[in-house]
Amino acid sequence: MNRALLFRAWAFLGTISAALVMGGFLFTLWHAGWSPGDPTGSGTPLHQAYLEATTITFVGIVACQIGTAFAARTDRASLFTVGVWTNRLLLWGIAFELAFTAAVVYAPPLQHIFGTAALSPAQLAIVAPFPLIVWGADEVLRWVRRRHDASRSATPARSVISPLTEGRTAEQAG
Repeated sequence: MNRALLFRAWAFLGTISAALVMGGFLFTLWHAGWSPGDPTGSGTPLHQAYLEATTITFVGIVACQIGTAFAARTDRASLFTVGVWTNRLLLWGIAFELAFTAAVVYAPPLQHIFGTAALSPAQLAIVAPFPLIVWGADEVLRWVRRRHDASRSATPARSVISPLTEGRTAEQAG
């Protein structure tokens, strides 16, 4: 653990994920006709929209974590050089995560326990790009770091010429 890792995980990827998830939540409510201050509790006309918005939040967090899992596979190298399909355990974990999420969202007994609502394909389309956005942002950050590191290592060290040694040989400077 170091500052760079904490910045990348919390400040960078966390902020992107939070913005995406909050955007999905607010868009779902807004699309249903909600305005700030409108009641969304049980028995109100917007309660179903609220359940869908909180479900989109849950699914969005899962989607962002998938993007983060792919981003976390390497600190500097591109995922394209590491290989998307090379970590089978990660892929099985993501498959399980998606199956569990689908059960929580679509199985009525789990909907009741977790307070979720079934999402339409259009609503799922909102969160579908989240993993790519999170991973892609990190891929860009790693690309910038690699370019910065390459430019620093490619710059030759310049010797400093002092007025006291200018024009003298190494033996004379001495």
